[in-house]
Order: sequence, then structure tokens, then C-alpha cells
Amino acid sequence: MKGIWSRVVTGISDERGSATAEYAVATMAAVGFAGLLVVILRGDEVRQVLTDLVRRALSIDV
Repeated sequence: MKGIWSRVVTGISDERGSATAEYAVATMAAVGFAGLLVVILRGDEVRQVLTDLVRRALSIDV
């Protein structure tokens, strides 16, 4: 019985590589989000809205 419990406890407490796996998941999520932004920002409507926004921000209204 002791052998089973020691393997269970060892399996639960052995977290080697978990930080690396978490970084991999976060990196993949960031890549997916960046890909989605690229698809959205390539649209003509979005490009026009952003261009107008930048022009208004840079114009000087006296």
C-alpha cells in the first residue's frame, strides 16, 4: 500500500516542465490573437477607420 501512495504523491508533486508548458500555452494564445488581429486589420473598413483616426489625431484644429 505504501508503494501506491508514494507513487501518487510523487505524481502530484512532480511538476517538472509545468512552467515550460504554461509558457507554451501562453505563447500559442498570443500567436492566435496576433493572427486574428492581422485578419481583422487587413479589412478595408478597419483600415479606413484607423486611417481616419490617425489623421484626426494628427490634425491641428485651431
